[in-house]
Amino acid sequence: MPDPLADEYPEAAPFIAKPVDDHSEEWVLENYYTELYPLSQVMSMPEKEELPFFNPETDETLSKDERVEMYEAWVEYRENLRTGTKPDK
Repeated sequence: MPDPLADEYPEAAPFIAKPVDDHSEEWVLENYYTELYPLSQVMSMPEKEELPFFNPETDETLSKDERVEMYEAWVEYRENLRTGTKPDK
């Protein structure tokens, strides 16, 4: 049986399959944006909704605007760590 995820995202599929094997599908869905999706900076990654075990009736996802806001907050956080400053100071 063909694996559509591996066919469409050959580089990313192992990075998704390993955490599924190690932790579970639920863990991957819960941690997708923080642990896996950042790989989209270096390779083509599926959207969370494209994962074969994603169920729109029970699983939540972030909108594009929410993802942008989350990544902007991470950038600010890393910059604060780098410079040793506190937010808004």
